[in-house]
Amino acid sequence: MAVAAVLFDFDGVLVDTEWAIYQAWRRMFEGHGHELPLAVYTRCIGSDFATWSPKTHLEELSGLAFDWHDLDGRRQVEIMAELSAEGPMPGVIKLLAQLTRAGIRRAVVSSSSHAWVEGWLEKLGLADCFETVVCRGDAPRIKPAPDLYLAAAEMLGLLPAECLVIEDSLNGVNSARAAGMDVWVVPNRVTAGLDFSGAGRIFPSLVELAAALQ
Repeated sequence: MAVAAVLFDFDGVLVDTEWAIYQAWRRMFEGHGHELPLAVYTRCIGSDFATWSPKTHLEELSGLAFDWHDLDGRRQVEIMAELSAEGPMPGVIKLLAQLTRAGIRRAVVSSSSHAWVEGWLEKLGLADCFETVVCRGDAPRIKPAPDLYLAAAEMLGLLPAECLVIEDSLNGVNSARAAGMDVWVVPNRVTAGLDFSGAGRIFPSLVELAAALQ
C-alpha cells in the first residue's frame, strides 16, 4: 500500500495508557458502590469528557457532588505510578523503523495535551521519530471532529487522501473518516469490544499492521 504519511493516535496505540486510566476510574466508581463497564466508559476514549463524562455519570449514579480538583490530582498520581514501567506497544519500534526506511512520513495526532503526549515521547525516546505532533489546542475541535487530522495533513503539506491513520477508538475512527482519510485499527484491552466495522482494516497488533504496509 502506497501512502505518503502515517498518522498515529497516541493513547492506546503507541503506549498502553488507557488501561491504567480506566482502572483508576473503575476503582473510584467501585469505591462509591457503582460499576463502570467498559461498554459505558469507552464513549470518551479518543475524545474528552464533552463527549461523555465519567464525572457526570458518577455524580448522577451516586447523587453526590465531588471535589474533582482534588480527586483528579490523586487519580493522576495513581495512573502515573501504574504506568511507571510502561514502554511502547508491541511493534511500535519496528514499525517506525520500517516507515523511516520506506520514506513514509510520520506524525502523532491526539486529543490529549501536548504536555502528556510529548512527555511520553521524550521518556520513551520516540520524539525524533515523528515530524510533527498535533494535539488539543492545535485545531478548533478534537476527535470525533476531523479538525486535528486535517490540521496534521496541512502541516505536512499533504492531501487527506495521502494519509493513513492508525487508531484504537471509535471517536478516532470517526474523526479520520470525516477528514477523508483511510483508517486502520489496532484495538487494545479497553477498546477490544467495540464495533470497528467502519475502519478500513483491523489488526491484532502493530506487528501485523506493519506486515500489511510492506
